[in-house]
Amino acid sequence: MKKEVLVLFGSKESDDLHYSFFQDPNFFYLSGWEEPGAILLIAPEKDGDILFLPPRTPTEERWTGRKLGPDDPSAREVTGFANVLPTTAFETELKRRLADNPALMTTPVATPLSLLAKAAPELKPVDAKSQMAKLRMEKSAREIARIQRATDASIDAHRAAWRSIRSGEYEYQLAARMVATYEGEGCRRSAYAPIVGSGPNSTILHYSRNSRRMDSGEVVVMDVAAECDNYASDITRTVPVSGKFSTREREIYDIVLGAHNAAIAAIRPGVTLGRRTPNSLYKVAYDYINTHGKDLHGEPLGKYFTHGLSHHVGLDVHDLSDTQAPLEAGMVITIEPGIYLPEENIGVRIEDVVLVTETGSKVLSAALPVNPDEIERALARRK
Repeated sequence: MKKEVLVLFGSKESDDLHYSFFQDPNFFYLSGWEEPGAILLIAPEKDGDILFLPPRTPTEERWTGRKLGPDDPSAREVTGFANVLPTTAFETELKRRLADNPALMTTPVATPLSLLAKAAPELKPVDAKSQMAKLRMEKSAREIARIQRATDASIDAHRAAWRSIRSGEYEYQLAARMVATYEGEGCRRSAYAPIVGSGPNSTILHYSRNSRRMDSGEVVVMDVAAECDNYASDITRTVPVSGKFSTREREIYDIVLGAHNAAIAAIRPGVTLGRRTPNSLYKVAYDYINTHGKDLHGEPLGKYFTHGLSHHVGLDVHDLSDTQAPLEAGMVITIEPGIYLPEENIGVRIEDVVLVTETGSKVLSAALPVNPDEIERALARRK
Protein backbone atom coordinates (compact mmCIF):
# COMPACT_ATOMS: atom_id res chain seq x y z
CA MET A 1 0.00 0.00 0.00
CA LYS A 2 1.42 3.37 -1.04
CA LYS A 3 1.93 6.02 1.61
CA GLU A 4 1.68 9.58 0.38
CA VAL A 5 3.99 12.46 0.99
CA LEU A 6 1.98 15.62 1.62
CA VAL A 7 3.31 18.99 0.49
CA LEU A 8 1.65 22.31 1.27
CA PHE A 9 2.88 25.74 0.26
CA GLY A 10 2.27 28.69 2.54
CA SER A 11 0.98 31.99 1.19
CA LYS A 12 3.39 34.51 -0.29
CA GLU A 13 3.82 38.07 0.91
CA SER A 14 1.25 40.10 -1.04
CA ASP A 15 2.47 42.61 -3.61
CA ASP A 16 -0.99 44.21 -3.64
CA LEU A 17 -1.18 47.02 -1.10
CA HIS A 18 -4.92 46.41 -0.74
CA TYR A 19 -4.27 43.18 1.14
CA SER A 20 -2.37 42.20 4.26
CA PHE A 21 -0.64 38.85 4.51
CA PHE A 22 -2.82 35.99 5.72
CA GLN A 23 -1.66 32.39 5.80
CA ASP A 24 -3.27 29.71 3.64
CA PRO A 25 -5.85 27.98 5.90
CA ASN A 26 -4.75 24.41 5.16
CA PHE A 27 -1.11 25.32 5.68
CA PHE A 28 -1.90 27.04 8.97
CA TYR A 29 -4.06 24.12 10.12
CA LEU A 30 -1.20 21.63 9.81
CA SER A 31 1.74 23.87 10.66
CA GLY A 32 0.50 26.70 12.88
CA TRP A 33 3.06 28.88 11.06
CA GLU A 34 2.04 32.41 10.05
CA GLU A 35 5.00 33.85 8.15
CA PRO A 36 5.07 33.94 4.32
CA GLY A 37 6.87 31.76 1.81
CA ALA A 38 7.18 28.58 3.88
CA ILE A 39 6.74 25.01 2.66
CA LEU A 40 5.50 22.05 4.69
CA LEU A 41 6.46 18.46 3.92
CA ILE A 42 4.81 15.64 5.84
CA ALA A 43 6.12 12.11 5.27
CA PRO A 44 5.16 8.77 6.87
CA GLU A 45 8.58 8.17 8.44
CA LYS A 46 9.22 8.97 12.08
CA ASP A 47 10.31 12.60 12.34
CA GLY A 48 9.51 12.91 8.64
CA ASP A 49 7.89 16.34 8.88
CA ILE A 50 9.92 19.30 7.66
CA LEU A 51 9.15 23.00 7.71
CA PHE A 52 11.09 24.88 5.04
CA LEU A 53 11.62 28.59 5.68
CA PRO A 54 12.80 31.10 3.10
CA PRO A 55 16.22 32.64 3.77
CA ARG A 56 16.06 36.08 5.30
CA THR A 57 16.26 39.05 2.96
CA PRO A 58 17.33 42.13 4.95
CA THR A 59 16.40 44.57 2.18
CA GLU A 60 12.82 43.26 2.08
CA GLU A 61 12.64 43.18 5.87
CA ARG A 62 13.06 46.95 5.89
CA TRP A 63 9.58 47.06 4.37
CA THR A 64 7.84 44.06 5.92
CA GLY A 65 9.66 43.47 9.21
CA ARG A 66 12.06 40.82 10.44
CA LYS A 67 11.25 37.22 9.62
CA LEU A 68 12.46 33.98 11.17
CA GLY A 69 15.15 32.40 9.03
CA PRO A 70 15.96 28.69 8.77
CA ASP A 71 19.39 29.28 10.35
CA ASP A 72 18.03 31.14 13.33
CA PRO A 73 19.13 29.29 16.54
CA SER A 74 15.57 29.48 17.88
CA ALA A 75 13.88 28.23 14.68
CA ARG A 76 12.98 24.80 16.04
CA GLU A 77 11.69 26.14 19.33
CA VAL A 78 9.67 28.94 17.74
CA THR A 79 8.10 26.84 14.96
CA GLY A 80 7.64 23.66 16.98
CA PHE A 81 9.23 21.57 14.21
CA ALA A 82 12.24 19.35 14.90
CA ASN A 83 13.29 19.69 11.26
CA VAL A 84 13.59 23.25 9.93
CA LEU A 85 15.44 23.70 6.64
CA PRO A 86 15.84 26.44 4.04
CA THR A 87 13.45 26.40 1.10
CA THR A 88 16.46 25.89 -1.16
CA ALA A 89 16.67 22.34 0.23
CA PHE A 90 13.05 21.50 -0.65
CA GLU A 91 13.63 19.80 -3.99
CA THR A 92 16.37 17.53 -2.66
CA GLU A 93 14.39 16.53 0.43
CA LEU A 94 11.21 15.87 -1.55
CA LYS A 95 13.05 13.58 -3.97
CA ARG A 96 14.56 11.71 -1.05
CA ARG A 97 11.18 11.16 0.65
CA LEU A 98 9.47 10.16 -2.59
CA ALA A 99 12.07 7.45 -3.16
CA ASP A 100 10.52 5.53 -0.25
CA ASN A 101 6.95 6.80 -0.67
CA PRO A 102 6.23 7.23 -4.41
CA ALA A 103 2.91 9.05 -4.02
CA LEU A 104 2.33 12.77 -3.61
CA MET A 105 -0.54 14.82 -2.21
CA THR A 106 -1.05 18.57 -2.25
CA THR A 107 -3.69 21.27 -2.59
CA PRO A 108 -3.33 22.51 -6.17
CA VAL A 109 -5.27 25.74 -5.71
CA ALA A 110 -2.52 27.21 -3.55
CA THR A 111 0.43 25.23 -4.87
CA PRO A 112 3.24 26.22 -7.26
CA LEU A 113 2.89 23.00 -9.24
CA SER A 114 6.00 23.74 -11.27
CA LEU A 115 8.13 23.13 -8.17
CA LEU A 116 6.55 19.72 -7.66
CA ALA A 117 6.85 18.85 -11.35
CA LYS A 118 10.56 19.63 -11.25
CA ALA A 119 11.12 17.41 -8.21
CA ALA A 120 8.81 14.59 -9.31
CA PRO A 121 8.02 14.90 -13.05
CA GLU A 122 6.66 11.35 -13.25
CA LEU A 123 4.11 11.77 -10.46
CA LYS A 124 0.66 13.31 -10.71
CA PRO A 125 -0.18 14.85 -7.32
CA VAL A 126 -3.40 13.75 -5.63
CA ASP A 127 -5.65 16.58 -4.47
CA ALA A 128 -5.65 16.58 -0.65
CA LYS A 129 -8.79 18.69 -0.37
CA SER A 130 -11.13 15.88 0.71
CA GLN A 131 -8.67 14.61 3.30
CA MET A 132 -8.17 18.12 4.65
CA ALA A 133 -11.93 18.55 4.85
CA LYS A 134 -12.25 15.43 7.01
CA LEU A 135 -9.59 16.78 9.36
CA ARG A 136 -10.93 20.32 9.57
CA MET A 137 -14.64 19.56 10.08
CA GLU A 138 -14.29 18.40 13.69
CA LYS A 139 -12.90 21.21 15.84
CA SER A 140 -10.57 20.89 18.79
CA ALA A 141 -11.25 22.66 22.08
CA ARG A 142 -8.69 25.31 21.11
CA GLU A 143 -10.38 25.89 17.76
CA ILE A 144 -13.79 26.18 19.40
CA ALA A 145 -12.37 28.75 21.81
CA ARG A 146 -11.06 30.81 18.89
CA ILE A 147 -14.40 30.63 17.09
CA GLN A 148 -16.09 31.69 20.33
CA ARG A 149 -13.75 34.68 20.58
CA ALA A 150 -14.59 35.74 17.03
CA THR A 151 -18.27 35.23 17.83
CA ASP A 152 -18.13 37.32 21.00
CA ALA A 153 -16.43 40.17 19.14
CA SER A 154 -19.06 39.90 16.40
CA ILE A 155 -21.84 40.07 18.98
CA ASP A 156 -20.29 43.26 20.34
CA ALA A 157 -20.32 44.66 16.81
CA HIS A 158 -24.02 43.91 16.37
CA ARG A 159 -24.82 45.47 19.71
CA ALA A 160 -22.88 48.58 18.70
CA ALA A 161 -25.06 48.80 15.59
CA TRP A 162 -28.24 48.38 17.61
CA ARG A 163 -27.20 51.20 19.93
CA SER A 164 -26.78 53.66 17.07
CA ILE A 165 -29.00 52.72 14.13
CA ARG A 166 -31.32 55.48 13.00
CA SER A 167 -33.37 56.59 10.02
CA GLY A 168 -31.41 58.74 7.57
CA GLU A 169 -28.13 56.98 8.22
CA TYR A 170 -26.31 55.16 5.44
CA GLU A 171 -25.71 51.43 5.46
CA TYR A 172 -21.95 51.95 5.20
CA GLN A 173 -21.95 54.01 8.38
CA LEU A 174 -23.50 51.12 10.27
CA ALA A 175 -21.05 48.66 8.68
CA ALA A 176 -18.09 50.89 9.60
CA ARG A 177 -19.05 50.96 13.29
CA MET A 178 -19.43 47.19 13.34
CA VAL A 179 -16.05 46.56 11.73
CA ALA A 180 -14.39 49.14 14.00
CA THR A 181 -15.83 47.35 17.03
CA TYR A 182 -14.27 43.96 16.41
CA GLU A 183 -11.06 45.35 14.97
CA GLY A 184 -10.83 47.41 18.17
CA GLU A 185 -10.96 44.12 20.08
CA GLY A 186 -7.94 42.79 18.23
CA CYS A 187 -9.59 40.93 15.34
CA ARG A 188 -7.50 41.48 12.22
CA ARG A 189 -10.25 41.48 9.61
CA SER A 190 -13.85 40.73 8.72
CA ALA A 191 -14.65 37.07 8.12
CA TYR A 192 -16.32 38.20 4.85
CA ALA A 193 -17.42 41.45 3.25
CA PRO A 194 -19.96 43.03 5.64
CA ILE A 195 -23.56 42.85 4.42
CA VAL A 196 -25.82 45.68 5.60
CA GLY A 197 -28.96 45.75 3.46
CA SER A 198 -31.99 47.91 4.21
CA GLY A 199 -35.40 48.02 2.54
CA PRO A 200 -35.08 46.58 -0.99
CA ASN A 201 -31.48 45.63 -0.29
CA SER A 202 -32.60 43.35 2.53
CA THR A 203 -33.89 40.96 -0.17
CA ILE A 204 -30.47 40.63 -1.87
CA LEU A 205 -28.70 37.66 -0.34
CA HIS A 206 -25.06 38.80 -0.51
CA TYR A 207 -25.55 42.52 -1.01
CA SER A 208 -22.34 44.23 0.14
CA ARG A 209 -22.33 47.63 -1.56
CA ASN A 210 -23.79 49.11 1.65
CA SER A 211 -24.50 52.45 -0.03
CA ARG A 212 -28.19 53.13 0.59
CA ARG A 213 -29.73 55.50 3.12
CA MET A 214 -31.94 53.68 5.59
CA ASP A 215 -35.48 54.89 6.25
CA SER A 216 -38.12 54.34 8.92
CA GLY A 217 -40.57 51.55 8.20
CA GLU A 218 -37.85 49.27 6.84
CA VAL A 219 -35.87 46.35 8.17
CA VAL A 220 -32.11 46.07 7.79
CA VAL A 221 -30.32 42.74 7.44
CA MET A 222 -26.88 42.85 9.07
CA ASP A 223 -24.75 39.84 8.14
CA VAL A 224 -21.45 40.92 9.69
CA ALA A 225 -18.81 38.97 11.63
CA ALA A 226 -15.16 38.95 12.58
CA GLU A 227 -12.16 36.74 12.01
CA CYS A 228 -9.97 36.53 15.12
CA ASP A 229 -6.80 34.47 15.52
CA ASN A 230 -7.43 33.08 11.99
CA TYR A 231 -10.88 31.70 12.93
CA ALA A 232 -14.18 33.09 11.64
CA SER A 233 -17.65 33.66 12.95
CA ASP A 234 -20.87 34.28 11.00
CA ILE A 235 -23.84 36.13 12.50
CA THR A 236 -26.91 37.73 10.95
CA ARG A 237 -29.66 39.70 12.59
CA THR A 238 -32.57 41.58 11.04
CA VAL A 239 -33.83 44.63 12.92
CA PRO A 240 -36.32 47.45 12.26
CA VAL A 241 -34.69 50.79 11.45
CA SER A 242 -37.37 52.66 13.39
CA GLY A 243 -37.08 50.39 16.43
CA LYS A 244 -40.43 48.66 15.90
CA PHE A 245 -41.37 45.93 13.45
CA SER A 246 -44.47 46.58 11.35
CA THR A 247 -47.20 43.96 11.51
CA ARG A 248 -46.09 42.34 8.26
CA GLU A 249 -42.38 42.54 9.14
CA ARG A 250 -43.13 40.90 12.47
CA GLU A 251 -45.14 38.17 10.75
CA ILE A 252 -42.30 37.29 8.39
CA TYR A 253 -39.71 37.58 11.16
CA ASP A 254 -41.65 35.18 13.40
CA ILE A 255 -41.82 32.60 10.60
CA VAL A 256 -38.08 32.77 10.01
CA LEU A 257 -37.48 32.56 13.75
CA GLY A 258 -39.74 29.51 13.97
CA ALA A 259 -37.75 27.78 11.22
CA HIS A 260 -34.51 28.80 12.91
CA ASN A 261 -35.58 27.37 16.26
CA ALA A 262 -36.94 24.18 14.69
CA ALA A 263 -33.65 23.54 12.88
CA ILE A 264 -31.56 24.14 16.00
CA ALA A 265 -33.80 21.83 18.01
CA ALA A 266 -33.21 19.10 15.40
CA ILE A 267 -29.39 19.30 15.53
CA ARG A 268 -27.68 16.16 16.76
CA PRO A 269 -24.95 13.83 15.53
CA GLY A 270 -26.13 12.01 12.42
CA VAL A 271 -28.22 14.73 10.78
CA THR A 272 -27.10 16.37 7.53
CA LEU A 273 -27.09 19.83 5.94
CA GLY A 274 -27.96 19.12 2.30
CA ARG A 275 -31.27 19.92 0.66
CA ARG A 276 -31.84 16.30 -0.35
CA THR A 277 -29.65 14.35 2.06
CA PRO A 278 -31.14 11.97 4.67
CA ASN A 279 -32.16 13.55 8.01
CA SER A 280 -31.80 16.99 6.46
CA LEU A 281 -31.85 20.08 8.67
CA TYR A 282 -32.59 22.14 5.57
CA LYS A 283 -35.84 20.23 5.11
CA VAL A 284 -36.85 20.97 8.71
CA ALA A 285 -36.47 24.71 8.12
CA TYR A 286 -37.96 24.67 4.63
CA ASP A 287 -41.04 22.70 5.69
CA TYR A 288 -41.66 25.14 8.54
CA ILE A 289 -41.43 28.16 6.25
CA ASN A 290 -43.56 26.55 3.56
CA THR A 291 -46.38 25.74 6.00
CA HIS A 292 -46.51 29.10 7.77
CA GLY A 293 -47.68 32.29 6.14
CA LYS A 294 -48.36 33.37 2.56
CA ASP A 295 -47.09 35.91 0.08
CA LEU A 296 -49.29 38.74 -1.27
CA HIS A 297 -50.83 36.30 -3.75
CA GLY A 298 -51.72 33.63 -1.21
CA GLU A 299 -48.83 31.36 -2.17
CA PRO A 300 -46.66 29.47 0.37
CA LEU A 301 -43.41 31.11 1.38
CA GLY A 302 -41.02 28.21 0.79
CA LYS A 303 -39.97 29.51 -2.62
CA TYR A 304 -38.67 32.68 -0.93
CA PHE A 305 -36.14 30.68 1.11
CA THR A 306 -33.61 30.83 -1.70
CA HIS A 307 -30.33 29.65 -0.16
CA GLY A 308 -28.95 26.82 1.93
CA LEU A 309 -29.58 26.56 5.64
CA SER A 310 -26.09 25.89 6.89
CA HIS A 311 -22.36 25.57 6.32
CA HIS A 312 -19.36 24.70 8.46
CA VAL A 313 -17.37 27.50 10.14
CA GLY A 314 -13.69 27.50 11.08
CA LEU A 315 -10.53 28.81 9.47
CA ASP A 316 -12.80 29.97 6.63
CA VAL A 317 -16.29 31.33 7.14
CA HIS A 318 -17.48 28.70 4.65
CA ASP A 319 -15.09 26.15 6.04
CA LEU A 320 -13.72 23.21 4.12
CA SER A 321 -16.18 20.34 4.55
CA ASP A 322 -17.97 17.37 3.06
CA THR A 323 -21.50 18.68 2.58
CA GLN A 324 -22.90 15.15 2.34
CA ALA A 325 -21.37 13.89 5.57
CA PRO A 326 -23.51 13.50 8.72
CA LEU A 327 -22.76 15.90 11.54
CA GLU A 328 -20.59 14.78 14.43
CA ALA A 329 -19.91 16.21 17.87
CA GLY A 330 -17.27 18.93 17.69
CA MET A 331 -18.39 20.36 14.37
CA VAL A 332 -19.32 24.05 14.17
CA ILE A 333 -22.01 25.12 11.72
CA THR A 334 -24.37 27.98 11.00
CA ILE A 335 -28.14 27.90 11.06
CA GLU A 336 -29.46 30.67 8.80
CA PRO A 337 -32.98 30.44 7.39
CA GLY A 338 -34.36 33.42 5.52
CA ILE A 339 -37.35 34.76 3.60
CA TYR A 340 -36.85 37.39 0.88
CA LEU A 341 -39.86 39.19 -0.58
CA PRO A 342 -38.74 41.69 -3.26
CA GLU A 343 -42.35 42.65 -3.97
CA GLU A 344 -42.67 43.88 -0.39
CA ASN A 345 -39.09 45.12 0.15
CA ILE A 346 -38.84 42.79 3.12
CA GLY A 347 -35.96 40.40 3.67
CA VAL A 348 -35.36 38.56 6.94
CA ARG A 349 -32.43 36.33 7.81
CA ILE A 350 -31.45 35.06 11.26
CA GLU A 351 -28.09 33.35 11.58
CA ASP A 352 -26.32 31.79 14.53
CA VAL A 353 -23.10 29.86 15.03
CA VAL A 354 -23.77 26.45 16.57
CA LEU A 355 -21.54 23.76 18.05
CA VAL A 356 -22.73 20.18 17.59
CA THR A 357 -22.53 18.26 20.87
CA GLU A 358 -22.93 14.60 21.81
CA THR A 359 -26.57 15.16 22.75
CA GLY A 360 -27.63 18.11 20.59
CA SER A 361 -26.10 21.53 20.20
CA LYS A 362 -24.82 24.68 21.85
CA VAL A 363 -25.49 28.07 20.23
CA LEU A 364 -22.19 29.95 20.47
CA SER A 365 -23.87 33.24 19.52
CA ALA A 366 -26.80 32.88 21.93
CA ALA A 367 -25.83 36.08 23.80
CA LEU A 368 -27.21 38.12 20.90
CA PRO A 369 -31.02 38.10 21.11
CA VAL A 370 -33.21 36.71 18.34
CA ASN A 371 -36.56 37.26 20.06
CA PRO A 372 -38.25 40.26 18.37
CA ASP A 373 -39.46 41.70 21.68
CA GLU A 374 -35.90 41.63 23.04
CA ILE A 375 -34.61 43.27 19.86
CA GLU A 376 -37.17 46.06 20.13
CA ARG A 377 -36.30 46.60 23.79
CA ALA A 378 -32.61 46.82 22.90
CA LEU A 379 -33.33 49.34 20.15
CA ALA A 380 -35.44 51.40 22.53
CA ARG A 381 -32.29 51.97 24.63
CA ARG A 382 -30.25 53.35 21.73
CA LYS A 383 -28.68 56.76 21.98
